Amino acid sequence: MHKRTQSSFELAGKMIGDGHPCFITFELGPTHSGLESAKRLIQHAANAGADAVKVQIFDPDRLVADKKQLFSYGVLKNRETGEVETIEEPLYDILLRRCLSESEWVEVKSFCDQLGIAFFSTVGFDEDVDLLQRLNCDSIKIASADVNHFPLLRRAANTGMCLQLDTGMATLGEIEAAVDVIRAEGNEKIIIHQCPSGYPARLESVNLKIIRTLKKMFRYPVAFSDHTPGNEMDIAALALGANMVEKTITEDRMTPSVEHVMSIEPNEMKNFVKTIREVEVGLGVERRIMSEEELKNRDAIRRSVFFRAYSKKGEKLKDCDVEFRRPGFGIRPDQYDSLKEAILTRDVQAGELLQMKDLNWY
Repeated sequence: MHKRTQSSFELAGKMIGDGHPCFITFELGPTHSGLESAKRLIQHAANAGADAVKVQIFDPDRLVADKKQLFSYGVLKNRETGEVETIEEPLYDILLRRCLSESEWVEVKSFCDQLGIAFFSTVGFDEDVDLLQRLNCDSIKIASADVNHFPLLRRAANTGMCLQLDTGMATLGEIEAAVDVIRAEGNEKIIIHQCPSGYPARLESVNLKIIRTLKKMFRYPVAFSDHTPGNEMDIAALALGANMVEKTITEDRMTPSVEHVMSIEPNEMKNFVKTIREVEVGLGVERRIMSEEELKNRDAIRRSVFFRAYSKKGEKLKDCDVEFRRPGFGIRPDQYDSLKEAILTRDVQAGELLQMKDLNWY
């Protein structure tokens, strides 16, 4: 176990970790259809106020040995009913649609820099890691399928860049082993992602409570990579302590390709960011803090000791006919028992509020 005080570190000029704002990443790796499509999505992400965008850099010809290997995913068929159709096509064809040349990735990174939004990428090979180094990238992501690809983990860890580790379908033991490999290279900038499988993910597989387990086991920030439609799971993940949320974005959710079905569209992106920020404010902190206004309002609705009948100077408070009414600007009900032996210092009329100056308890 690696249980220690939760760490925070700087990522793309912002702090990530407990006590800092949730880091919002928009994923466009699976949903862009080329250079111009990618740039449009990045512009939308920047306009919405996201902290980063994430892409996927790999060589399909090297990554996929069997170019006829089929991959199944959901496609939205009807916006009104939410009907989803499952289709299959070769994984190679899917990956080929989102493959850009090195010069195009250079242009994409430059575009991110111009907009002031961080650029992250999932990698497939050592050469991809080298490219991210040349691009001065802020963070490398390791796909959940590569959680046990120790040579790639070591190569990525040696860059000194922040490593984001997807953990879909990985056991806790495998996650520990991957973290140990990264740490052995002297890299402590690690973000562990809870990443449910499926496109879209089944609710039964989302398992948000594992976020708490990961935060207990490891000292590193924990993220939620969302594969569900809408923002409900992201809000829940935030409430459970997620330090980062990663949400896939698309220009059109009905695009017949993988991951579009559970992505958010341009007109939803700004509200997604706004909702996360509002929920953060609403979650507050783990201790009770009362503002001056709250203290004043509290007294206005609490109760004080009031006299129900005329009482003479010299009477003991316990012999007076009193009741507890609003507002609470006088002697509080929880003070009453300790003051019952005190003596009135003046005559009081029915309906008057009792103040400390009206009592002598010596």
